[in-house]
Amino acid sequence: MLERNVGGVDRLVRALVAVVLTVVAVSALRSGNRSLGVVAALGAVGAGFNATTCFCGVNAALGLDTTGDE
Repeated sequence: MLERNVGGVDRLVRALVAVVLTVVAVSALRSGNRSLGVVAALGAVGAGFNATTCFCGVNAALGLDTTGDE
């Protein structure tokens, strides 16, 4: 099981970033810019994963824990 290391404002910001990147991805793909669309979609998936699971591999590697931040 993954230990929680994302919480509070950090989690909210990641969720908002996921939404914004999703909009960018859809817009880019509709306009024919595949490379930007794919990169934005991958970023949206990563940020959304972090926000929903409360776990970030980069935070874990750096020893960061924002679960106590409010």
